[in-house]
Amino acid sequence: MSRILDGKEVSASVKAKVAAEVEALKNEGIGVGLAVILVGDDPASKIYVANKKKACEATGIKSFEYILDENATEAELISLIETLNSEKSVNGILCQLPLPGHINEQAVIAAISPNKDVDAFHISNVGKIMIGNFDFLPCTPAGIIEILDYYGIEIAGKNCVVIGRSNIVGKPMAMLLLHRSGTVTVCHSKTVNLKEITRTADILVSAVGKAGFVTADMVKPGAVVIDVGINRENGKLCGDVCFDEVSRVADSITPVPGGVGPMTIAMLLKNTVTAAKRQNGR
Repeated sequence: MSRILDGKEVSASVKAKVAAEVEALKNEGIGVGLAVILVGDDPASKIYVANKKKACEATGIKSFEYILDENATEAELISLIETLNSEKSVNGILCQLPLPGHINEQAVIAAISPNKDVDAFHISNVGKIMIGNFDFLPCTPAGIIEILDYYGIEIAGKNCVVIGRSNIVGKPMAMLLLHRSGTVTVCHSKTVNLKEITRTADILVSAVGKAGFVTADMVKPGAVVIDVGINRENGKLCGDVCFDEVSRVADSITPVPGGVGPMTIAMLLKNTVTAAKRQNGR
């Protein structure tokens, strides 16, 4: 059986460091604040926002919550963001995605000040990640790197395969692995001979959002398998990876739930502290 890469354990370690940094900043008279904006009442988004608020409270970060009606206009949302951009007590701004169809997500992301963009979705932060000179990293890919580091898994010189090319996970994940001297291949829906490529991976990251997509015959024996998928099947939460069969082949694997998921919020808190430090010249 594979070694389980426990995201809850790693996340607790990150949160403990965040809480210590928040306390140190408070002793200098510097508060740390995160504003979360939710438009509409999407049930999954409401749960995410509630979890973020809870995590903020547990680490001493002040949480500001703004809930707009689903019929709120793009102009109203951008106006709120502009107000928060100039609010000194707010160090990080997060607008929960997805947004209602009548609002342009890219316009909203562009309105967030890059130095308060703790999701690292703003085009200037994306560009910084590309060249390796970044302030913030997207929370999920950053959380994966944190897991690999925590368990002493070397990236340099390894064949790394990322399945999925989204702006939120796949593309930034590939860049972070590349910055750590991994040899990176990105696969997607048009990839030919996917199985042959994934079987070359020393580190395999799946972010496709399809339950049971990665099977044992797609995994090289002894590989490290990172499952980013969060899917519901028969009322149960499951990942992209057929855990039972792949765990017999892989050296190490993240479970779902309890793997990558807990890391996303932990890294959001870490980004918020980084933002507070930078805004206060620390």
